Amino acid sequence: MAQLSDDCFAFGGPMMSVDEAVAIIAARVKPVGETEAVALVDADGRILAGDIVAPLALPPFKNSAVDGYAVSGADLPASGERAFPVAGRVQAGASAQPAQAGQAVRIFTGAPMPDGTDTVFMQEDVRIDESGRVILPSGLKVGANVRPSGEDIPRGHVALAAGRRLRPQDIAVAAAFGLTTLDVVRRLRVGVFSTGDELAAPGSARTEAQLFDSNRFMLMAMLRRLGCEVGDLGILRDERAELAAALKQVARRYDLILTTGGVSTGEEDHVRAGIEQAGSLVLWRMAIKPGRPVAMGIIDGTPLIGLPGNPVASFVTFVHVVRPTVLALSGAVPSPLLSMPVRAAFSYKKKSGRREYVRVSLRRATDGTLEANKFPREGAGLLSSLIETDGLVELGESVVRVEPGDAVGFLGYADLL
Repeated sequence: MAQLSDDCFAFGGPMMSVDEAVAIIAARVKPVGETEAVALVDADGRILAGDIVAPLALPPFKNSAVDGYAVSGADLPASGERAFPVAGRVQAGASAQPAQAGQAVRIFTGAPMPDGTDTVFMQEDVRIDESGRVILPSGLKVGANVRPSGEDIPRGHVALAAGRRLRPQDIAVAAAFGLTTLDVVRRLRVGVFSTGDELAAPGSARTEAQLFDSNRFMLMAMLRRLGCEVGDLGILRDERAELAAALKQVARRYDLILTTGGVSTGEEDHVRAGIEQAGSLVLWRMAIKPGRPVAMGIIDGTPLIGLPGNPVASFVTFVHVVRPTVLALSGAVPSPLLSMPVRAAFSYKKKSGRREYVRVSLRRATDGTLEANKFPREGAGLLSSLIETDGLVELGESVVRVEPGDAVGFLGYADLL
């Protein structure tokens, strides 16, 4: 079970910056300790529990990089052409017989190099004479078109380090070593609540003053993309004691509790008070827009994050608070989000000292440059702004104005999880 001590964060004072919050999370959250073995086919997206040291070299033997003819570098013509008798043929997957000096061997891509050869002429660079000899030109360097053993990964090298979030290409490396299973960190167990009397569950009756709950389903989908086991804990009503009791009840069943809504300063925003009643509040309010009211607390050693109720604010703060927390609890190597430079096609003003995220669509301008076009409407409650755009432009704390033509950093939605 993940544990978080109640002295992890300094509560109070000015609003915390995004970088400060992420740094604290990465430094202080203790990862879960349990691991499990999974088949290669099931390892995508999981966190590697231990280093994978190459048990063999890749490639494991010296082989040809092209279809052609293998010869000894000592026999290469210094000038003009030279005719070689073809002494054999070796294809991928077959054993190669040794070659004698002055002989060429017909060879195919991936086939092992015969002893006595170290250079391959591409088949399109040679010709065959009437007697069947291969005519090789001059000018090729010794060792050309040959893949040495260990050229890709030498034996004993740490090919995949612990804490890596596995991708398909990582699984390919493990398969190339002949591995069939990988030891990974067990999936985090995350419980997700929504809060608020104004919410109705999809499929249930909805009064005229209620909205169907959408945030919980968005957040559960985002958590699953991060490889978590997700518990749907439903909707908590705006009753402080009931909310606190519910949080206390589930704390020991999960590695992380996530709520949405009820973290602002209104009289009916009870999550902050509920956290303080059930445990301790260790972080509240971040210098970020959308999403300033973010709460982080501890209940019986289990971290709890309370996200804003507006869907765009919930989405943005998930990316910048929940994502790094999940990675830290999983023991993953920190994975900072790297923005791509694009050209702004909009004007925008913001306050200094606050990081802001603007929803944009990308278009290619006539000069070939990618331009970011701002969604035409404001508001952190606009779900349409998340489905009709391509990502977010990140504006740092020191930025106060953006004008058309300015270079800005773009984070695509596909890269945020």
